[in-house]
Amino acid sequence: MMKFIHKTASPPYFYQLSGRWIPWLAGITVLLLLAGLYGGLIVAPTDYQQGESYRIIFIHVPAAWMSLFVYIAMAVAGAIGLIWRIKLAESVAVCSAPIGAGFTLLALITGSMWGKPMWGAWWVWDARLTSELLLLFLYFGVMSLYAAIADKRVASRAVALLALVGVVNIPVIHYSVEWWNTLHQGPTIAKFDKPSIDLRMLIPLLIMATAFKFYYVWALLLRVRVELLERERNTQWVKLLLKQLKG
Repeated sequence: MMKFIHKTASPPYFYQLSGRWIPWLAGITVLLLLAGLYGGLIVAPTDYQQGESYRIIFIHVPAAWMSLFVYIAMAVAGAIGLIWRIKLAESVAVCSAPIGAGFTLLALITGSMWGKPMWGAWWVWDARLTSELLLLFLYFGVMSLYAAIADKRVASRAVALLALVGVVNIPVIHYSVEWWNTLHQGPTIAKFDKPSIDLRMLIPLLIMATAFKFYYVWALLLRVRVELLERERNTQWVKLLLKQLKG
């Protein structure tokens, strides 16, 4: 098992393997996005309280979920790179930050668009909104820290430490609606009895969430490949790859 892990984590092997996955991931992502948007915008019924404006949840909710998911993935990859000095894990941690920041920014923007008709304001200092904004700053901090340090192995270790410290914000975001009196509604899907949402709304929502996860993996592989080429530009396998590309 460990031999397989080390082989997969090898930069040249990963670069070759990921190149085969990328077209499939792109195709699956597009198909899921089309299916989710069709289900959410056309098939799902109008909400009896929020009207048509509720349909932004099919973007907002998966983006918010992914903002947390990507941060956890970034922290775990950072920890693996910090402990076992695996270059691929370091690259995964670093390359996850811009993607996670994008999801977080999307969640905040769509949340504001949803909040204006529902709450009468684009922004309120709600516990969940504030902690989600802090998450965006953590992503920006990781990206800025990595860019500021010339030695990328040292930068990766610094990024891993910052990411691990920031993990404390994840449960704050998740449980903020239960710990404090906030404007956000309580959980409607992850409940012990059953989801408080129409199945015609739930299915497109889950499809969109799956699409966003496939997009993350797709975008991550693209970014990691570039990052590995930059880090390994003086190695023999990269030089050989460039010769093959030049023909």
